[in-house]
Amino acid sequence: MSPDESTSNGSTRLSTDVTEGVQYWGPAIAVSLTTFLVVINASLMNVAIPTMVNEFDTSVTVIQGAVALYSLVIAALVLPAGTLPSRYSRRRVMAVALIVYAGGTLVAAISWNTTILYLGWSFIEGSAAAVIFPLTHTELRVSYEGDDRAKAFGLLAGVSGIGGTLGPIIGGALTTYASWRWGFALQLVGVGVILFFVRYVSPKPLSETRSSPDRGGTVLSIVGSTSLVTGFLLSGKYGWIVERRPFLVGGVQFNPLGTSPAIWFLGVGLLAFAAFVQYERRLQRAGKSPLVPLRVLTNRPFLSGVITYNLRSIISAGFFFIFPVYVQAVLGYTAFETGLALVPYSLASILLSTFTTGWRKYISPKTLIQVGIVCMGLGLVLLYEQTGPSQTIGEMAIPVGIVGAGVGLILGQITNMTMSAVPTADSAEASGVLNVSYSIGYSLGTAIVGSFFLGQFYGSVVDGVLRAERVTVSAEQRNDLVIALEDATETATEAAQQQFLNQLTPTERQLLENIFEAAMFDAQRAGLALLVLLVLFLLIASTFLPRQIPGDDDRTDRTEASEGSTGKTSETAED
Repeated sequence: MSPDESTSNGSTRLSTDVTEGVQYWGPAIAVSLTTFLVVINASLMNVAIPTMVNEFDTSVTVIQGAVALYSLVIAALVLPAGTLPSRYSRRRVMAVALIVYAGGTLVAAISWNTTILYLGWSFIEGSAAAVIFPLTHTELRVSYEGDDRAKAFGLLAGVSGIGGTLGPIIGGALTTYASWRWGFALQLVGVGVILFFVRYVSPKPLSETRSSPDRGGTVLSIVGSTSLVTGFLLSGKYGWIVERRPFLVGGVQFNPLGTSPAIWFLGVGLLAFAAFVQYERRLQRAGKSPLVPLRVLTNRPFLSGVITYNLRSIISAGFFFIFPVYVQAVLGYTAFETGLALVPYSLASILLSTFTTGWRKYISPKTLIQVGIVCMGLGLVLLYEQTGPSQTIGEMAIPVGIVGAGVGLILGQITNMTMSAVPTADSAEASGVLNVSYSIGYSLGTAIVGSFFLGQFYGSVVDGVLRAERVTVSAEQRNDLVIALEDATETATEAAQQQFLNQLTPTERQLLENIFEAAMFDAQRAGLALLVLLVLFLLIASTFLPRQIPGDDDRTDRTEASEGSTGKTSETAED
């Protein structure tokens, strides 16, 4: 064979290997990029809130309502949407969801008032995201086996972490130097790239027979998810049980027996899910197809993974609520610099979640998860110890990186462990349950940690002013002052706040600024202490996890990985 022929054959083999590699890993790339897009979208929105308030001439509450409604739509629809891959082509479901998502993004980008913004971002994008989220876990569960599945889930977790970190950086730069609308418009390019890799997703549905939709279960799941998330969102402002302030709907007050609306929404949500379980049980006994098979709801390894995943979501939501507020409000950094402060978290998260997936051959996945939990707690304790006026982004890099490393160790194992506990035929329904758990957990984390953090801050401000004025008030009067301060801060614009400060004498202004700063340090320490407590609960919950991924051992890994590679290649060839 001549040198030219040898070179030509080598190039051909290399090209073939690359093509087969892209075909094999195409589904993982598609779902990872999709998750990145959806995650970064939420971050872009949060950073742009002040600018959008000015552009639409509205209030912070109205724009934040779009964010809350987006989460609410996802939570309501994610469970029924998770069953679509069982009845229809997975490739078609993903492609249609991405196209609908792109349509919502376009509507949001050109929105000329808040109504159009709500339509495009909250409803259209939220509905598409509800289909996309569970489909990502489902596709990785059925497309890969053994080590390859673990690597795919690790990649998904790492990319998600990067999206959460880059969102504020990109959003801050676009909002500052161009327009927040470009943040939505550029996502259209991302959808185009993802659609290229979607063609490698299997066109086959998960089930050979198309079952009739479970309408009763769908209604109950929507009512349950919507009520729970709404209750959590309302709890911070209106209280968990006893009313903190009047709750008005269309000018009509709803505070029966002096209670908060949150407790009623939470009660309806819990009752709806209890009815959902009973309804699904009756449906399955009648030989029909329930929205979620009972074998999924009674699968102990799966449920232990869901609970662990849920608690981790609560902690992450709380951390991402208090950290940006503290860094910007007290330390004086911009949204762009806040994103940079989270880079160590992102890098550690993606490195540990991606490159530790194979460690389960030498260390139990349960042990890796528990080491990750301990790392999260250690990082939070270090941040607690550092909290003070001299704290800098550079000093926070190590503890923030340790928190990210802990999250990476957890996510590198927990999703694979949880989804591997169910049969392939139930993967779509299991993914829906996992994503509902995530949505509820994230809402719960924001509600618990957020309300605790803000309550500590406003309470410390009131106490500081009362001490400065040497005034003593009752507990009820103090609570009224805290609520009044919350309402004033929420409704006042930046210009109004500055106008108020300008009316004060330099001494009064300095006193108030010092009180605000001290109150924020107190609130940050209290918030971090609460997160550490939640980490301890997470560590306790992790003891119920199985030591190994169900059905996973070295021999099975090698066999399944080989069969998965062969099966995937042949399936792509058939397509």
